[in-house]
Amino acid sequence: MQPTLSTLLEERLAHAPQAPAFVAGDRRVTVSEFDAVVRRVAGWLARESIGPGDRVAVWLVNRIEWLALLFALARLGASLVAVNTRFRAAELEHVLRRSRPRMLVVQRGFRAIDFGAVLAAADPAAAHTVERIAVLDAGADCPERVLGRPALAFDALQGVAHDAPEAGSPEAVAAMFTTSGTTRGPKLVMHSQRAIALHAVRCARAYGFAEPGACLLAALPLCGVFGLSSALAAFAGGAPVVLMETFDGEAAARLARAHAATHLFGSDEMLRRMLEAAPPRGNPFPALRMFGFAAFGPGARALALEACARGVPVTGLYGSSEVHALFAAQPSALPAEERIAAGGRPASSDAEVRVRDLETGAILGPGASGELEIRAPTNFLGYFDDPGASAEAIGADGFFRTGDIGRLAADGRFLFETRRGDAIRLGGFLVDPSEIEEVLRSDPTVAAVQVVAVEIDGQTRPVAFAIPAPGGAPQEARLIETARARMAAYKVPVRVWFVESFPTTASANGTKIQRSALREMARARLAAERGARS
Repeated sequence: MQPTLSTLLEERLAHAPQAPAFVAGDRRVTVSEFDAVVRRVAGWLARESIGPGDRVAVWLVNRIEWLALLFALARLGASLVAVNTRFRAAELEHVLRRSRPRMLVVQRGFRAIDFGAVLAAADPAAAHTVERIAVLDAGADCPERVLGRPALAFDALQGVAHDAPEAGSPEAVAAMFTTSGTTRGPKLVMHSQRAIALHAVRCARAYGFAEPGACLLAALPLCGVFGLSSALAAFAGGAPVVLMETFDGEAAARLARAHAATHLFGSDEMLRRMLEAAPPRGNPFPALRMFGFAAFGPGARALALEACARGVPVTGLYGSSEVHALFAAQPSALPAEERIAAGGRPASSDAEVRVRDLETGAILGPGASGELEIRAPTNFLGYFDDPGASAEAIGADGFFRTGDIGRLAADGRFLFETRRGDAIRLGGFLVDPSEIEEVLRSDPTVAAVQVVAVEIDGQTRPVAFAIPAPGGAPQEARLIETARARMAAYKVPVRVWFVESFPTTASANGTKIQRSALREMARARLAAERGARS
């Protein structure tokens, strides 16, 4: 039988219906209670005429209703369109126009997230396919219209269970996630419920969620695959999921200790904030068996090693919206220096990873860098309403062209090195810019560095942007000499510019630096310098 989200829930009901499934604040929800919530939400959606093939956009923080909507929509044969809680008006408009949902589910407001203000600033024309907007926590004063569309209170939890036959199929699209594209707008990644459920089961086995005492602190947003994959893996393995509505370092550190969390997944910035909020000495989270780690910012490696030295089991991962988060992880037995690297062994034993030379197209053996390509039964179906992008990303043989640069290891693992657009071809060699950044960052006057490549006098050359350390007065000449003394000549930056911050974009999992914007900044500065000399 092909797995679905319903079979995932049915298996939990059969084995331990009264076991805790989710913890949300002071509320503990058993498997049986969650099933009742899913059935009520399915009944409410059915009464609102949501059925097979429909799409419902969900714009909520982490709460039981988010997960119940996913399971209920899959049961009805409909799809959940995950809307990033970091999105603002323009991004919300893009997702609504692109996905064309029949319904949008929102909440009135949440601490620092003013959903109402964002909706008020959005163009109502973007919601032209939305028939109704369901508002959580509306109370008695639910607005009559939101974004120019009729609004109604989301009172599904007071409804009746839905006992209609299962209308969803394993291969039906159960969820869509936005990529982090910023130039042409994010694409919508389609996943079948078979792939979502199968990936959850395999991650549960691969990462120890079925082991006694396992517990996940779900600090990542469910609107991204990083947060959802980990939450569903824990659910599939029978581990309780402690939901954080939004991440806060101090609260996460406290909850990890209070619930004896064994699993936690997050970015380097999340790890930094939790360490800052934890006791300064010893292992701050002794129950942790795995801190799945994704590096988005400068200094991530040093931070991870610092955490490992204190006993935090930081583990490098690999994933994407297209192949799911937690696609691979490094073995826990590796030394810390190797364990924190991005990549690892896939959770699915039948997943295939290969490396293709960027110039010749040849398939490469272990140790050689090229583009990572992945074929797995849990891969995405394609990009919604974008056959051209889908064909470009998925080869005729079913391998997904990740756009990531990496290499195979001799022991069967693979290692992620950088994004294809970020890799630098210097002196005939493919160079990971982080290698140069680490050398420049060793100067105590520098807090953070980003290196990009631009064409100078007909050659591709590296240049750097650096943020000074507090109280520091870095000097360009000294930094260039430091690089020259420690690296091959073709890796030495020809210019180092000092900035207050880097251009960034917000994703579901954290803030990412826009290297494309840095390249444009570099070209503009070089052009201005040439103009000043002429």
